[in-house]
Amino acid sequence: MRSFASDNYAPAHPEVLAALSAINQGHQRAYGADEVTAQLEQRFMELFGPNTKTFLVWNGTGANVLALYSLLKPWEAVICTKWSHINVDEGGAPERIIGAKLIDLPAVDAKLSPAQIAEAFIRTGDEHYAQPRIVSITQSTEYGTLYSVDEIAAIADVTHKNNAYLHLDGARIGNAAVALNKSFKEFTTDVGVDVVSFGGTKNGLINGEAVLYLNPLLGEKVKHLRKSLMQLNSKMRYTSVQLLTLLSNDLWKRSASHANQMAQLLANQVSKLPGIKITQPVQVNAVFATVPQSVSDNVPNEFPFYVWNEHTNEVRWMCAWDTTEQDVTDFVAAIKRAL
Repeated sequence: MRSFASDNYAPAHPEVLAALSAINQGHQRAYGADEVTAQLEQRFMELFGPNTKTFLVWNGTGANVLALYSLLKPWEAVICTKWSHINVDEGGAPERIIGAKLIDLPAVDAKLSPAQIAEAFIRTGDEHYAQPRIVSITQSTEYGTLYSVDEIAAIADVTHKNNAYLHLDGARIGNAAVALNKSFKEFTTDVGVDVVSFGGTKNGLINGEAVLYLNPLLGEKVKHLRKSLMQLNSKMRYTSVQLLTLLSNDLWKRSASHANQMAQLLANQVSKLPGIKITQPVQVNAVFATVPQSVSDNVPNEFPFYVWNEHTNEVRWMCAWDTTEQDVTDFVAAIKRAL
C-alpha cells in the first residue's frame, strides 16, 4: 500500500532499524540511566542550548499532555487554535488528564497571531474565569503552514508579558526547520519558546518523542509527573537510539527535505487538474485541497488519504520520507481517472 493519508503510515527508516539492532546487545541500566540516553540528552543540548532538559515519552499526545500538565495549576487554561492537535486530535486527553480548559481561537491558517493572544488574556485574577497560563502553537501547523522566526518571537513576547509560558508542539518540527532553513534553536530557544514537544515518529521513527524544557527555570520535577502519567519507558535506550540516530548525520534533515519536496511536486501536478483547488500554502510535507466528490469517494481505495473538512470536501495529502516521484505520478494518475 502507498498512502498519502499520513506520514505516520510510513515505515521506520532503515538507518533507525539498523541502530536499534546495534543497540540490542548486553544489559544497560533502565529508565533513562543508560549511556545512549545520556548521549541523546547531550545532543539536544547541542541543538537547543545548554539549559535544555530532556524527558522522553512514548508518543506525541503524551508529550503534549506532560508539557502542559507540568506548567498548569488546576484553575489555569491553555490558549490554542481551534485546529490544534491538542484540541481536535487527542481524544480529549488534555481536558481529561489535566482537567484544564482549552481556549481554542479561530485561525484560518491554523496560526495564532499576537493580537489574538493579547485579547485572550482577560479577567486576570477573576476566580470565576479559567486563567490563561500557556500559549500553545504548532510548528509546522495542522494546516501545513509555518510560523516565521519573527512571528514566534512576537508571540513569545506577548505571552511572557502576560506572565504565561509558550509551548511549541513540534510533531513535524523537522519539516518546519528545513522549510525555514533555520536551526531548531533559532525558532525556539533564541526567540523565547519555553517548552517543546519534539516529534520523531512522523519523520521515520517507530516511536519516541521528547519534551524539551528550554526555560532554565522549568522542568525540575517533571520526572515524577512523567512516571505518574505512565509515560516513563523502562527500556529507554531503544527510544533514545532512535532519536539519536534521527539527529545524527542529518538524517532528520534528509528525510524531512525529501518529504517536503514530494509535497511540492504533488502540489505542482494536481494544481493543473480541473476541479481541484489548493487551499493552503504548501510549505512543508502537506497538501490541502478541495476536490470533487468523485475523487474523495474513489481514490482512497487505491491511495488512502483523509477528508479534512467533510462540509467543503477539503482533503489532506501527506508525503513522507519514503514517498517517491513514482508514487506521486501514480497518485495523480488515479485522481485523473476519478475526475
